[in-house]
Amino acid sequence: MSGHAPPIVAVVDDDPRILESLEELLESAGYEVRIHSSGASFLARDISKIDCLITDVGMPAMDGFELLARVKQLRPELPVFLISGRRDLLQDRQARGGDTEFFFKPFDGAALLSALGNALKRRLADGQQ
Repeated sequence: MSGHAPPIVAVVDDDPRILESLEELLESAGYEVRIHSSGASFLARDISKIDCLITDVGMPAMDGFELLARVKQLRPELPVFLISGRRDLLQDRQARGGDTEFFFKPFDGAALLSALGNALKRRLADGQQ
């Protein structure tokens, strides 16, 4: 055993195909993955050990923007990535600023992994745990 656990990435999406593909991508890159089919399911768990969150924007009941707002209240330092097939939703959000990263479906897995790695490195450099 190497002595330190892999980073834990939570993925929230109501589409089981997206959950499965992201789980495979992230696990192949060495991350521990926790998948959730809704924002409520994610928030019902202990999120203190999560190192990063990837969430879909367009979900029923609680969309990705609401989930982002709730997560930032609980864990303002947590890197969050929003994914959506609707560019207009994310472009509007991006225009309002913030440090959240955005990916449009279909997204490039290598680009997502690169952004995720960079976000985790920045977090470690900032002394966040």
